[in-house]
Amino acid sequence: MERPSQRGAVRRRVLIVDDEMINREILGNMLKDIYDVEFAENGKQAYEILCEDKDRYSLMLLDLLMPVMDGRTLLEMVRQDSVFDKMPIIVMTQESEAEVESIKAGAADFISKPYKRPEIILARCERIIDLYEQKTIISETERDPLTGLYSREFFFEYVRRIEQYALDISWNAVVIDIEHFHLINEIYGRKEGNVVLRKIADVIESHLDDIFGMACRIDADTFYACLSDNIDTEQFAEDIIRETEGISLTSARIRLRVGIYNNVDRNEPPETWFDHAKIACNHLRGDYANQVAYYDSELHKKQVYHERLISDIDDSIKNRDFIVYYQPKYAIQHDTPQLKSAEALIRWDHPELGMISPGDFIPLFEKNGLIQKLDRYVWEEACRQIGRWKDKFGITIPVSVNVSRIDIYEPDLEDCLFKILDDNGIQSSDLMLEITESAYADNAARLIEVIDHLRSEGFLIEMDDFGSGYSSLNMVTTLPIDVLKMDMKFVRNMLNDDKSLKLVELVMDIAKFLKVPVVAEGVEEQQQLDILRDMGCEVIQGYYFSKPVTSEEFETFIEKELERQHEQEGGDLK
Repeated sequence: MERPSQRGAVRRRVLIVDDEMINREILGNMLKDIYDVEFAENGKQAYEILCEDKDRYSLMLLDLLMPVMDGRTLLEMVRQDSVFDKMPIIVMTQESEAEVESIKAGAADFISKPYKRPEIILARCERIIDLYEQKTIISETERDPLTGLYSREFFFEYVRRIEQYALDISWNAVVIDIEHFHLINEIYGRKEGNVVLRKIADVIESHLDDIFGMACRIDADTFYACLSDNIDTEQFAEDIIRETEGISLTSARIRLRVGIYNNVDRNEPPETWFDHAKIACNHLRGDYANQVAYYDSELHKKQVYHERLISDIDDSIKNRDFIVYYQPKYAIQHDTPQLKSAEALIRWDHPELGMISPGDFIPLFEKNGLIQKLDRYVWEEACRQIGRWKDKFGITIPVSVNVSRIDIYEPDLEDCLFKILDDNGIQSSDLMLEITESAYADNAARLIEVIDHLRSEGFLIEMDDFGSGYSSLNMVTTLPIDVLKMDMKFVRNMLNDDKSLKLVELVMDIAKFLKVPVVAEGVEEQQQLDILRDMGCEVIQGYYFSKPVTSEEFETFIEKELERQHEQEGGDLK
């Protein structure tokens, strides 16, 4: 009768090895209702049967005393063969003193002859098969199949277990990341990329042989290592980096970034240890002078600070804690400079942290995509202010706003802009869109397509930070732009650095070739203004005229411009 625990299950195969026919028949009758049973009369025949189908059997019942090849010899052969070493073996013999010997030799269990109670033998067979199948599943899933290091799940489980019992040991978390690994896959193929991963894993594991530690591959190109506190983590990192540099594929050079969190906080879960170490590792992005960074109190404070900024952005947008400041732009190709337009610049007056520098939150929001929320907030505020000034003064002050890379690829960009314009009764030409030069190098074809369409709808496009070095001269001739904004560091250094002055001249020449005006940022001195005017620069902004100010303060410049126009009767602010 079929046992309930086996109903619907795949029938396992059992090999009974015994030279006595009566024993084979007794065991076969006990097992045949549950298992597919096969027989061998001696160890040699059993081994030949095993070799015919290497993954066929779930259990072997083995007699020790047999002719041709005895059970002890077969047990030794099977345990030394990696193909069969996971198959459980139950030894059967009348030699009660052979039990310990058999278990030491690799047997999973021991049954004494004669066989008195079939239900006990069946239960022991089932238990042994279940245990070994579970062990096999664990052994196959605890290791990363590519590198042989621990898998993520087992790594953290083992770390938790060891940490729980090794209370007198402190731990260090190490994150190892391969710089630009995706390029290795793209250039040399995934097969060669896998070779690199295996070699790096071998290097890591070789340094764990003699120390108290463990490692895993956490994802495609990142490894974690957990080391006891008596390990010099700096030396460990340097050794891994040095030995990895010897791994080469054609002309590819392998470069690692290593983040270390020493003496971890044991009140935090292990996953958090490595989150901290990864922050240190990520801190090295773009740093080609250093390859090792440490998570310390300063980095922790910065992390907490950034997390606070991220969590507060929505409330601050809702509560209008973000304030748009305006810096005036003046046309200088006249006897008296004329107010031309303004640039919208965001400031954060946090209710608890006070004024927060844009250098703190803008790069952070650009990195995690939140900049899109902030950009749209600025667009709305700037358009609302253009409309207010138009109603109050009867003139239009065009305002430049930043458009981030992430904004460019949003399918609703155009709809969003036109809705904001319509809500405030202004035209597309009133809102100038600033796009940094670096964005053109990111995905030029897509960017050009989007900008061409925006220009066809009447928007003016300003390339911001031109000259910062991202775009090639060849690319510049194809870029759809209306204004070049010169990188302010050239202007600031032009009086003291001949190279900067030459670069300013070069930018002006490029603008003349493209037949577009130049806006020079960062102008602070009369001499800078005079030189730029002589070069043909049309518009400048900077502290020479004003720092960025609130919308109320900016109205002073509008009033002065209206007075100037009234006096000269012929000026026109457009």
